[in-house]
Amino acid sequence: MDTDELLKRYAYPERTPWLRANMIATLDGGIQYKGDTGALGYPGDHALMTGLRSLADLVVMGAATVREYDSWPDGAPPLAIVSRSLDLDFDGGLFDDGRTIVITAERAPADRLEHARERADVLVTGDASTDIGAALDELARRGHRRFLCEGGPRLLAQVAAAGWLHELCLTLSPMIIAGGASRILNGPDLDVPQRMRLIHAVPDGDYLFTRYTIE
Repeated sequence: MDTDELLKRYAYPERTPWLRANMIATLDGGIQYKGDTGALGYPGDHALMTGLRSLADLVVMGAATVREYDSWPDGAPPLAIVSRSLDLDFDGGLFDDGRTIVITAERAPADRLEHARERADVLVTGDASTDIGAALDELARRGHRRFLCEGGPRLLAQVAAAGWLHELCLTLSPMIIAGGASRILNGPDLDVPQRMRLIHAVPDGDYLFTRYTIE
């Protein structure tokens, strides 16, 4: 599939700020096989992920997802990492360009917080845990308008609970894996189920690229 043609279907709406989540799941709802998210994808899905990053002005990830990366691609938008424990490699490649934002809580370990401030733009919201809604509000006030959240599932559940999940781009992988893999959102029930509207469902071989937005 021509990725450039596919990306024309993913233009951000004029309504901003807007947070889009991009996830992949098996037919039975798992997001990883034996701990490996990459086992579900294929080159077309990876190309779409790269393309969606190019449309955003900030990529948001939880710490567990970030640990899969040794560096951040040249040309990609800045990265915002959500971490309460700050168990991150602040001397690693993700922090080399000085653009990375770290979102954490008041009770983050003081020594880790000091190190984070030496290597990143640190945003503190919440007391015992990070208030992701307040963090996204602040990032929007700073001028970020087109957000892309790549997980993980606990962070995405918090984003949804905060009323910030405006769009879900879900790739369906033609696999059944069983086991105890997490779903794309892993958190408490929402107060009210969030109804979404199907924008498109584009097949690529046996894979299916779906896009849903809030009504």
